[in-house]
Amino acid sequence: MAAFGRLVSVFRNAVWSPRSLRSVARHRAVGPAIVGSVLGTGLICYYQYLPNRTLPFAVHAEAPKEVAAPALSARKVRFIQFTSVVYEQEPYMTPRDFLFSVMLENVDRKLQKKSLTTQEVNHMLATASKALAGNELFRTIGDDGLISYTEYLFLLTILTKPHIGFHIAFKMLDVDGNEQVDKKEFLKLKKIIGTSKKRAPQGTEKPVVEGDGVNTTLQAYFFGERGENKLQYQDFHRFMVDLQAEVQEMEFLQFSKGMDTMRREDFAEWLLHYTNEEDNEAYWENMRKRIPAGQSITFEEFKAFCLFTNNLEDFSFSMKLVTGANRPVGMAQFKRAVRIATGHDLSDNVLDTVFKLFDMDGDKCLSHKEFMGVMTDRIRRGLKVQHQSGFSDYWKCVKRETLKGAKEALGDTGCPF
Repeated sequence: MAAFGRLVSVFRNAVWSPRSLRSVARHRAVGPAIVGSVLGTGLICYYQYLPNRTLPFAVHAEAPKEVAAPALSARKVRFIQFTSVVYEQEPYMTPRDFLFSVMLENVDRKLQKKSLTTQEVNHMLATASKALAGNELFRTIGDDGLISYTEYLFLLTILTKPHIGFHIAFKMLDVDGNEQVDKKEFLKLKKIIGTSKKRAPQGTEKPVVEGDGVNTTLQAYFFGERGENKLQYQDFHRFMVDLQAEVQEMEFLQFSKGMDTMRREDFAEWLLHYTNEEDNEAYWENMRKRIPAGQSITFEEFKAFCLFTNNLEDFSFSMKLVTGANRPVGMAQFKRAVRIATGHDLSDNVLDTVFKLFDMDGDKCLSHKEFMGVMTDRIRRGLKVQHQSGFSDYWKCVKRETLKGAKEALGDTGCPF
């Protein structure tokens, strides 16, 4: 304590000495700065040596976050899975790849994708420009062609939509009304299908943007190797019919095991192919109990049912006209709705198979909602699309304008059915 007292005395004398008094004015401005510096330094040291403490005024840089890659759609994943060639760092299908993609659930590729040279691509385009129309076009070209992702979506739409929509699309693009379009107009039609008018949610696949510089098999087939020809609608209509017939024939041969007729249980297997319904086992139980062995379905009956599946939207609309609601429907009502939607009849053999397969409670009626769910999965080949493409929006517009025109034509006569 004595030592502390002497220290205080010395400090007091120094402060109140004449020399210190003379320098008070000079140091008055420096004093606050020193005091602030001392207090600040002490505060920093206090927070630095206390555990789990951070400065209240400290600014922390955010840790860099990894940007997640956009999620690919189910169709894009399937496209990449079945592609076998690459050109200018972009994957492409061959016509053979496309046929496999609509027939098989997956592909076990044992070799790497082939990188094509410009010379090889030019040879493919020359082959496509000379190809003859027919229901073996894709099988004839085989691996000697290129199909882009946008064209993959375009071809899938041809397989699942009625022809009337494409005719209307041609008329919309055909300015002079001569039932033909050029290559530039055709590319617009492809973009309607391959891109979405709606903004995609964050983190999902971006809309498809493809340059027009890379020529493809379809473009060479429709417009020539140099793209100078015109595409007549009658030629495009034949291409749609031939493509549908080619896929139908291959699927029929696949499930009939190469025979001229398909057993009814094979037809049921085709119906349930690509579907992931919880009731599939119940459907198979219905098949085993209700359908006798040894009964077959012809290719013509199979084609008629495929035509029906391409008109599911119109069939659903017809069902509402026939039944008035989504109530269970009997075979006679079902057959009438199919005729309204497609203009054709389904055979009793096919109808009996469908009803015995999907009639869950044995009342000889179908649940409209459940049947439509299974058939929608079937035509989409298991690829459920949550965000509809621009073509779906366009299709709704077509149906709306068609109904509007029908109302104007009917006037006050009411529904024709």
